Amino acid sequence: MHPAAHSLYPELDATALGAFAAALESGETAGLPPARAAEAEAVRAVAVFGRGKVTGADGDLLDAALWRHTGSGPRPAVVMPAPWTDLGWPVYAIQAARFATRGYDVLAYSPRGFAASEGHADFAGPLDVTDGRHALDHLLERAAGPVTRIGLLGVSYGAGIAQLVAAHDARVDAVAALSGWGDLGEVLRENSTRRTAAAHALLTASPRARLSGPTQRALENVLAHRAVHETLAWAEQRSPFTLVKELGRRRVPVFYAHAWHETLFPANQVLRMFQELDGPKRIDLSIGDHGGPEMTGLPGLPNRIWTDAHRWFDHHLCGADNGIDAEGQVLSEVMWSHALEPSPAWPVPTRRVRRLHLTGTGELSDAPDPGWAAGVLCGVGTPVTVADAIARSGYAELAGRPRPYPDAAAMDRTATAVWTAAPTSATTRLRGTPRLRVTYRAANSGSTFVAYLLDLAPDGSARLITHAPSSDLDAPPDSLITADIDLQATAYDLPPGHRAMLALTARDPFYADANLPRATLSFTSPEPTPSYVELPLG
Repeated sequence: MHPAAHSLYPELDATALGAFAAALESGETAGLPPARAAEAEAVRAVAVFGRGKVTGADGDLLDAALWRHTGSGPRPAVVMPAPWTDLGWPVYAIQAARFATRGYDVLAYSPRGFAASEGHADFAGPLDVTDGRHALDHLLERAAGPVTRIGLLGVSYGAGIAQLVAAHDARVDAVAALSGWGDLGEVLRENSTRRTAAAHALLTASPRARLSGPTQRALENVLAHRAVHETLAWAEQRSPFTLVKELGRRRVPVFYAHAWHETLFPANQVLRMFQELDGPKRIDLSIGDHGGPEMTGLPGLPNRIWTDAHRWFDHHLCGADNGIDAEGQVLSEVMWSHALEPSPAWPVPTRRVRRLHLTGTGELSDAPDPGWAAGVLCGVGTPVTVADAIARSGYAELAGRPRPYPDAAAMDRTATAVWTAAPTSATTRLRGTPRLRVTYRAANSGSTFVAYLLDLAPDGSARLITHAPSSDLDAPPDSLITADIDLQATAYDLPPGHRAMLALTARDPFYADANLPRATLSFTSPEPTPSYVELPLG
C-alpha cells in the first residue's frame, strides 16, 4: 500500500505567488501584502520583468520569466529550473526578484513536461540538459550588458537539473542545489531495496505533468520490480554523481541544502556526492523532510537556507567578502535543539565510534552475546515506520512535532525485534553515519528488513533518529545472511537518561519487501559475524 498522492510542496500558495508575478508585470501592487508590494516596487525600479518562452531541445517551448536589468554595465546572472510541481517557475517569483534587486539578471523556467512548458518530462535526462543550456543562451542573448558569471539554482527536481547542466556547460560558475539528489539509482533502490513510496510520489505528486515514456516506465519498473538493470542505467545517466569528476575538474563551487529525515531523496547519497566533490563546497543539513527546510523562503519569509544560497552566489559570482568561504564546509542543525554546528568537512569529526552488540536479552551491550535468535513475522504491519507520508512528517518536524513511536514494551514482538541500551548518564552526541551489522536467517531466497535507530525517553515515548532498509535477493533459502549497512546520517543529541533503541521489522510501507508473507526472519549473532550497531560519537 502506497501513501496517497499529494503535493511535494504543500505549504506553497500558488495564488499568492501568481499575484506577485502579476504585480511584477503590471506594476499594480494594491492587492499584495505591504511587504510583497514593496518588493515588487523595488525590483521594478531596477529591472524589467517579462514572461516568455525558451526554445528548448527539439524546438519545444519552455515557459519562462526573465528579470533583466536595462543598464549596459556588466553583471552576474542566475538561471533557475523549477521543481517537480504543476506550479512551474512561479514558485521562484519572490526569490528570483530578490536576486534581481541585488543586481543579478535572472531567468526562471518550467522544465519540459511541467506547467505551461511543452514536451515531456525527461527526469533530468539529455533533453533537460539541452534545455538548461538553451536557457543560458536565452538569458545571455537578452542581457543588456556583459554577463560576468552565471549561477544555476534549483529546488528538488531543479537541483538535479542544475548540477547536471553545470557538469555539461563550462559557462556555469556556481551551483545551489536545494533538496536534490546525487545518485538517482540510490534514490530508487537503497541497499537493494526498492523505494516504492518515493517512486509512487514522483508519479503522482504532479498530476498534470506529462512524463516521457522512459520516465514513466522507469518509475513503474520500480513499483513492479522489473527491468532492474535497465532502470539503473536510466538513473545513472541522470545522476550528478556520474559527473562528479567533471564538476571537480572545473572546481565549480556547489552549495547543497538537505534534510536529515529526507524521504524522497535520502541524505546519504547526497553526502556521498558532496564528499567526492573537489572544489569549493558547502552543505546545510536541517531538521525536516523533502523541500521543508527551504520552503518558508519561497513565499518570502526569513529562511537561513535561502540566505546562505544568496551569500554563496554573492561570494562566488560577485566576489563579495561575506565570510561564507571561511565558515566550514558543513553546517548541521542538531535535532531537536535546533543548534547550528559548523564543521570543516564531511564526515564531521568524531571522538570515537561506540559498538553496541545485539544480545539475547534485548539489550544493546558493549560485549558480544552469540547464539541467540529473535524472529519477526513477515508481511505484518507495525507502528514502527519511517514516516506517515513522503514530506508530510517532515513538515510536522519543522513545527516541532516529531512523529511519536511506541516504546519497547508496547511493540508487537511477533513483528518487531527490539534492543535497548542502558540510559545515558550525560548527553550523548551522535554525529555522522551509524552503521549496522546484523546476521539473520531467511526461509526463502529473497528477504528484506528495515532498521530504525530510536531515542527512547524515560517516560516511554520514542523518536526516530535514523533508519535504513536492506534486502538480499540472492541467498539460498534457509541460509545465514550478514548485512552490513549504513543508516542515514544524523546529528542527534541523546539527553541524559534517554536510551538508544534499535528496532528491526520485515515490513515498512515506504519500501517493497522481498519476503514471503507469514515467513519469519530470524535475527541472530554468530561468533564469526556478531550483530552490532556502531554509533559515531561527536
